[in-house]
Amino acid sequence: MVRLSRMKQFLKFSTCSLVLFLSYSVTAQIGEHSISGQLLDTDTQVPIVFASIYLKGQGVGTTTNAEGHFVFHFKSSQQAVVVISMIGYEAVEKRVSDFKAQQVVFLTAKTTSLEEVVVTAYKEKKLTAKQLVRQAYKKIENNYPSEPYILEGYIRDLQNEDGTYVEYLECAAKFYHRGYQVQRDPAVELVAVRSSLIAEKHPWNDGRERKNSIIDLIEDDLIRYDYGPIKGKKGWQYELEDIVPFNGKYVYKIWGVDTPFQTAILYIDTETFAFVRIELTRKAHKGASWMRRLTNGAQQMQYHLICEYQEFQGKMYLKYQKEEDTWQIYDTEKPSMLLFTKNPKKELFINRVITEGVPIYNFNENLQAGSSIEGQANAYNPLFWERYNAPQKTKAMSKIEAELQKAIAE
Repeated sequence: MVRLSRMKQFLKFSTCSLVLFLSYSVTAQIGEHSISGQLLDTDTQVPIVFASIYLKGQGVGTTTNAEGHFVFHFKSSQQAVVVISMIGYEAVEKRVSDFKAQQVVFLTAKTTSLEEVVVTAYKEKKLTAKQLVRQAYKKIENNYPSEPYILEGYIRDLQNEDGTYVEYLECAAKFYHRGYQVQRDPAVELVAVRSSLIAEKHPWNDGRERKNSIIDLIEDDLIRYDYGPIKGKKGWQYELEDIVPFNGKYVYKIWGVDTPFQTAILYIDTETFAFVRIELTRKAHKGASWMRRLTNGAQQMQYHLICEYQEFQGKMYLKYQKEEDTWQIYDTEKPSMLLFTKNPKKELFINRVITEGVPIYNFNENLQAGSSIEGQANAYNPLFWERYNAPQKTKAMSKIEAELQKAIAE
């Protein structure tokens, strides 16, 4: 944690170099491009996961997967600029025409004095970490869009019971938002489903339709629904841990604790005070959960949420969201009897932000919120997925998919 004495010392950002292995190809149609590769940390050779790859000044992009791999399809001129960014690293910018097969791009480490980094508001007014959070909360109406907009994105849902994967779902969807000041669920268009694999589940699931994955993610938007660690309210304690580079600027990294169940990590832009990334974790304490057991016997024991945002045209829009839970399921007739443990994991990757022409955008609200996604799926469309900006499948994910297909066949 950062202490007052440390604030006078020099901070050396372990920005760590990136190695970016890229292959570049242009399709026969003029203006259509694809770049693919892998992002690695030069010093550790560890993949850089969930980094952003997008066209500068445009709302189109993709994300690296859990192995640092990516494929990005887009339409642009050869002079358009591709930006690669990740919190804690200096962004890389390259023109489309400069990408070459198997090119290696290095990012040199940066050494900066803390006095150079700390913004005037923190340095002169000596704001505490809690005051920084409260300032960011006050700035939400300035930093997040009030006008309607549309997000296009990819959803992945993975279900596990007692260590065995029982369900795997991938789909593409569009979200019509009315602005962050409107605390209503966005309208949703389910566009396509790529995988919908369901193996045999525990009998407890019989007769219970699983909650809609997309709606489950929508309901956990901390900023839209105004809850969690972002408010700086009583009960939460905060400390400034670091100030790290991001997209040519800097962000505060702040730890938050609300004992005994909750912890958080907040990344706040030092200039605009926008929330760039929010991580919230809830864990059972000494066997006791923070919530009552449901009437169906389900007890939530762990909850982990990540919401990361991207700047576009001066406003912040959702870029990535993950929700990962641990539930213990008990017999309703014998409340002390544990039947099984399940671990659902849901992710949303936004690959396009639309702010212009929203009233005339071809949007078809068709998602039935009360029904699971797999029950609403249309026939698989390979042409759609051929150039859709979804994260590449990792080896681990492909293995899970193959094992589920085998289990279903048996």
